[in-house]
Amino acid sequence: MFKLNLNQLQLYNNRLKGKKYLTMRKEKKNQLVDSIAEQLNNSPTIYITDISDLNAETTSNLRRLCFKRDIKLVVVKNTLLKRAMEKSDKNLAELYVALKGSTSLMFAESGNAPAKLIKEFRKKSDKPYLKGAYVEEVSYLGNDQLEMLVNIKTKNELIADVIALLQSPAKQVISGLQSGGQKLTGILKALSEKAA
Repeated sequence: MFKLNLNQLQLYNNRLKGKKYLTMRKEKKNQLVDSIAEQLNNSPTIYITDISDLNAETTSNLRRLCFKRDIKLVVVKNTLLKRAMEKSDKNLAELYVALKGSTSLMFAESGNAPAKLIKEFRKKSDKPYLKGAYVEEVSYLGNDQLEMLVNIKTKNELIADVIALLQSPAKQVISGLQSGGQKLTGILKALSEKAA
């Protein structure tokens, strides 16, 4: 005998009525789109990847690795993601072509952290596949961009490089003066001994 509980019966009735059930789904979808758009706006780094065909254990390992490296991994539907991208304050239109097949998003603070994770994880698996990325207000399309993304330096790394470059000439001048001072002292001492 076929039995329905009260919740299933209400859902069935709502489907028959049409609007009430669809309105609820539409509201949930809109909430989800708003949530994704907020994440897109708040994250400086967005990677669009494909992790389909990974088994449960491998997917779990990927999620654990993402968690350890402060990368948020989210699986999304392409239609909802496109709506969220359109709603976002960022110009993500170039990435629309990457919205085919299964899609997962990686959000991170560092521009190269997801790329390094993908490269490392691919030593054991052929996925995740990089479909596109948005890093430092620049869009990257295709899996062939992975190596370039791995080599992108973070803002702090660039600042450290600039400081090191600025300190280098100053160190050379100081060491030159110090060594020159010793030479000058030696010459003066030799001249004073010669005169005496």
